[in-house]
Amino acid sequence: MFSILPIYTTTTQASEGLTKTWTPIATGSLSTVPIYTPLSVSSSSAAATLNTSFPTLTGSSTATASSTVGLSVDDLWDLFVGPVSTAAVSTTVSATPIPTAELIPPPGIYYSSFPTGQQIPMMSKNSSWKFPAGFWWGVASASYQVEGAVKDEGRGPSIWDVLLHRVVGYSVANQTGDIANNQYYLYKQDIARIAALGVKTYSFSISWSRIFPYGSGYVNEKALAHYEDVIDTCIEYGVEPSVTLYHWDLPLWLQNTYGGWLDERIVGDFLRYAQVVFTRYGNKVPRWFTVNEPIVFCNNYPLPDNYFKNTSIPKKQQPYWCGHHVLLAHSQAYHLGKSLGLNGTISFKTNGGYKIPLTNSSADATAVQRAWDFNEGWFANPTFTNGDYPTYLKDYVRGFLPEFTQEQKNAINGSSDVYAHDAYTSQFYFAPDSGINACVQNLSHPLYPVCANTTYTYAVSSGGWNIGPAADPLSPWLHKATDWVPAFLRYIQDTWKPVGGIAITEFGFAEPFEALKTIKADITTDAIRTSYYRDYMQAILMAISEGVNVVGCLAWSIVDNLEWSAGYQARFGIQYVNFTTQERTYKSSFFEYVNAFKLYGTDPVVPHYVTT
Repeated sequence: MFSILPIYTTTTQASEGLTKTWTPIATGSLSTVPIYTPLSVSSSSAAATLNTSFPTLTGSSTATASSTVGLSVDDLWDLFVGPVSTAAVSTTVSATPIPTAELIPPPGIYYSSFPTGQQIPMMSKNSSWKFPAGFWWGVASASYQVEGAVKDEGRGPSIWDVLLHRVVGYSVANQTGDIANNQYYLYKQDIARIAALGVKTYSFSISWSRIFPYGSGYVNEKALAHYEDVIDTCIEYGVEPSVTLYHWDLPLWLQNTYGGWLDERIVGDFLRYAQVVFTRYGNKVPRWFTVNEPIVFCNNYPLPDNYFKNTSIPKKQQPYWCGHHVLLAHSQAYHLGKSLGLNGTISFKTNGGYKIPLTNSSADATAVQRAWDFNEGWFANPTFTNGDYPTYLKDYVRGFLPEFTQEQKNAINGSSDVYAHDAYTSQFYFAPDSGINACVQNLSHPLYPVCANTTYTYAVSSGGWNIGPAADPLSPWLHKATDWVPAFLRYIQDTWKPVGGIAITEFGFAEPFEALKTIKADITTDAIRTSYYRDYMQAILMAISEGVNVVGCLAWSIVDNLEWSAGYQARFGIQYVNFTTQERTYKSSFFEYVNAFKLYGTDPVVPHYVTT
C-alpha cells in the first residue's frame, strides 16, 4: 500500500499531559529515499527526531484511531465541532461531456451567424505583446473552500471547522464548509470543465487533516489515494496540477495541543506532512507551494478566546511568532523536497497589493516603506534577500522573537524557486494623523506596530476618486486597480530579484451583489469581473513587454466557493454554482480570461474533452 519512509516525529512536552505515542502500522515494501536532516531549532521542545517508519491506516474507517489520550477522530468532531451537514452525493462522480452550447463564448468575443446587425468598435491587437513559451496559466481553489465532505473518509477537524461552527457570527449567516462545492466527489467533472476550455493548470491545496487527521501520527491512506486520483485526473485531461500543502486549514489537534503556528513544534509536524506528500506524488506535480498567504493566516492570530488552547503569548505578538515558524517550516520543507529529487519548482505564496504614497510627502513615503516591510517584506526579504526580516519589521520583533541563527538564515534565503504572489488590488498609504513617531512610541495606537494608514481613494488634491471600481461590500479590501499592476510587478522584480521569475498565483474580483441576483444570465454576465480579467491580462502583457519576467498566473477562483468569513455571499468564481443542485455554469469572465491566451499566447490553447 504505502512504503516505509524516513519521516519526522515530535513529542509534546510531558508537562502538558498530552504526550502522544503511535504504534507503527506499515504495509508494502521498504524503499529508500534521501534523508534530510532538519535544521536545529532554538528550543529542545521542538527538536525533531528521525523515525524510519510511520503508521498508516488503511481500513474502512479511521474513527477508531486515537492517540494515547483516548480521543478518536469522531471524538474530536463531537467535542469541538458538533454535527455537520452532508451532501446528497457521497461517492466520486465520473465526468460527463460538456454540452457544446456551454462552450460558446459571450457576445464581444463571439457572435453567431444569427441574428445579425451587432456593431462594436474595432479593437486592434497589440503586436508587441506576447506571453512567452512555457507561460503557465490556469485556475485555483483551496481544499476547505471547495471540497465539503468534511468528515468523510477519516478527515480530522481543522480550526476552520471550529471557527465556522462554534464561533457565532464569525461567518456571514454562520455558513460553513461542510458541503461547499462538494468537490471532494465532483472533482472529475470540475477538471473536465476547465479542460474543455483549454485551461493549462489547476492549482489546488491538500487538506493536512485529511492526510494526518491529528496533524501528526498515523497517515490516512484513503486521503492519499484521493489526492492521487485528483492529480491523475488532471494529467488525464492535459491539465498540470499545482499543489499547495497548506491553505489555512490547520489540523485542530495541533492548535489544541501546542498552539499550532505559535509553537515551533509545528516545524517538525509540517515537515513530516511534507515528506509524506512529496514522496507519494513526487514528479507528477510540476509546481509545489508550501504555504498560502502567511501574511493572512498569521494575522488571523489571535484566534477567538475560549475556543482553542490558551497561550501566554501577547496578542499583538502572535502573528509574528506564527510567521517565524512558517519561515522555518517552509525553508525546511523546501530543502527536504530538493533532497528528495523533486523536479518541480517549490515556492510559497505571499500576498498583497502595490503600495502607493497618497501624497509626495516624506512621511507618506516612510509609511509606504513600513507597509512593505510589515507585509510582503515580512516573508520576501528572508527568502529572496538575506534570510532575515526587513528593517522596520525587525525593529519591532527583535524585542520578543529569537534571532534566526546563521544556519537558519542560510536555509531560508533562496528557499523559493519563484516569487509567487497573490495580487488582487493596490491601495494608497499615508502617515497616521499623529505622525509615525508618535504611533511607534504608543503601543495602544490602533495602527501600531505598522503605523501606516490606508485608503482606496486618491487625495482630494487629485480629485478624491476611487482607485478603481469597488468589489462586493463583503470584500471591502478589493478594488479594480489593474492600471497599477505593471508598476507592482516591476517593483517586485527590482526589489527582490527572483531568479525564477514572478507568478501571480491568485487574482480575481468579487462582482458586487452577485449573490443577490436570481436570473442566471444576469449572474454569468459579470461585466466588472470580465473587464478586470481583460485589463489585468493586458497589464501583465505590458509588464512582460517592458522586461519583467512573469512566468505564470492563476485566476481565483475555479468556482464560486466559501470565501472564509464572507461565507458564500462574496462570489469570486469564474463559474457560477447553484449550491442547491451543485450545477456549474461558465461566466463571461472565464471566456475573457482564456481569450487572452488565444490572442497573445505563444503556446496554443488546446481544449481536452471527455470521451464517451
